[in-house]
Amino acid sequence: MELTILSTSDIHGYVFPTNYVKQGSLLPFGLARVATIMKEERQKANGPVITIDDGDFLEGSPLAYYVAQVQPVHNPQWLMDAYNQIGYDCGVLGNHEFNYGKHYLKLAINESDRHFVNANVLNADGQAALGQPFRIINRNGLKVAILGLTTQTVAQWERQDNIEGLHFQSAVETARYFVPFLHQLADVVVVAYHGGFERDLNTGKPTEKNPGENEAYQLLKDIKGIDALITGHQHRHIAAKVFGTPVTQPGFRGDAIGKITLQIEKKDDRFVVEDSQAELVYTKEAPLNKAIMESTASLDREVDSWLEQPLGKIDGSLTVTDPFQARITESAYIEFIQRVQMATMGVDISATALFNNEGAGFENPITMRNIMTNYVYPDGLAVVQVTGKELKEALERSARYFVLDNDGEIAVNPSFVFPKHRQYNYDMYEGVNYEIRVSEPVGNRIQNLTYHDQPVKDDEPLKIVLNHYRAGGGGHYDMFSEDKIIAENKTSMSQIIADYLREHPLIKADVNHNFKVIK
Repeated sequence: MELTILSTSDIHGYVFPTNYVKQGSLLPFGLARVATIMKEERQKANGPVITIDDGDFLEGSPLAYYVAQVQPVHNPQWLMDAYNQIGYDCGVLGNHEFNYGKHYLKLAINESDRHFVNANVLNADGQAALGQPFRIINRNGLKVAILGLTTQTVAQWERQDNIEGLHFQSAVETARYFVPFLHQLADVVVVAYHGGFERDLNTGKPTEKNPGENEAYQLLKDIKGIDALITGHQHRHIAAKVFGTPVTQPGFRGDAIGKITLQIEKKDDRFVVEDSQAELVYTKEAPLNKAIMESTASLDREVDSWLEQPLGKIDGSLTVTDPFQARITESAYIEFIQRVQMATMGVDISATALFNNEGAGFENPITMRNIMTNYVYPDGLAVVQVTGKELKEALERSARYFVLDNDGEIAVNPSFVFPKHRQYNYDMYEGVNYEIRVSEPVGNRIQNLTYHDQPVKDDEPLKIVLNHYRAGGGGHYDMFSEDKIIAENKTSMSQIIADYLREHPLIKADVNHNFKVIK
């Protein structure tokens, strides 16, 4: 018998083949392409098929934001109706599922046709809080157990009111209990883990600095009996065998589908996995699924109309033509975002990032499309009270983004690109002046740091506005933490920017070049 396991992960609400930067674009990803490939693979399969989504489906695109925050009734039904057309057997919760709060997440679960499995997201009684720990599916007499796991570091990043009453256990420790137990109930055990690999798959050398965020390597190294492992979270393209177990990780936005095939034989009245293989099926050339496109056409038009709304005009330019240069030399766009943050929270030091390389700053006039494609996260703002020493530590952490290449030129540190693009972890600051000297050792790169034209003292109390993810220590910024937050604005930053523009419809593009990145 041949069992086929098809999986997606980190679709992030990208139903249509667009990143929304340009109207009418047709890019090589999206749920509408996934649906076509899923149907084809089901038809080709030589035996039973199980389909799983590995999480991060509810947040991440302008469409997902519109459904959650803009439409009059904040109900995810529109979005879940699109996912339901895939016909998933099971679903796992990703870390971003909690961004809009538990109530919205529960609505999404209720609107979904798939069975949610999450064994390590627990309530106060230590029971599975959202869905069941596992599901057993009987296909042609073959019993297949699917165990669902979520990265435990949700608790470090997410707003506490969004996860109140929830507890996140280690994926490894949870699987250590459940895998042997499930082998007593089923023939095959599949683990679907919204998390990735903390070590290089070939050498076993550590690649992660945040303990517990990704545990897939240890999961396979320490726990016997996992017949197939589906991973996600890191947005990587992985199809391999690790410690003899087939593993997939199918990128993001639906640009690929994970496919694991298990060859199963019956021996002594028991099914046994004799062989396996893992591969990725890319969706870039797949036709768009007609049913999904037609059923969501009116929503697509609504979102497009909303994105085209003009909100303000610019005296000058707030565009970004070269993202790398915009991180070395301050751009008027970054300065504008800093000014909005400082005005909103009433402090005079701010930090923000150019979150990815797709955003091109703001066109003239500024539209919601500009805002949503540049500020893609539904995060609000927080003010942290820190010392001058902690500010310098944060700047030093940010300065790790740069290295000198073989020619002695400033380049991006590979660890910010692989295994996952993490441009969002390089912050630029406003309200202080500083230099990053890349040729200096890590930890000694910040020079000439001043505040109000005076050198910053180690014990000097300072207030900084930044996004809540960073304020809580996200991105390995251990000098920040929830207990240092003294003020919050829970409105999403995209809405804060839009509101600011309605009050200031004409923006003068200024830049004071308060920081330098030099060799």
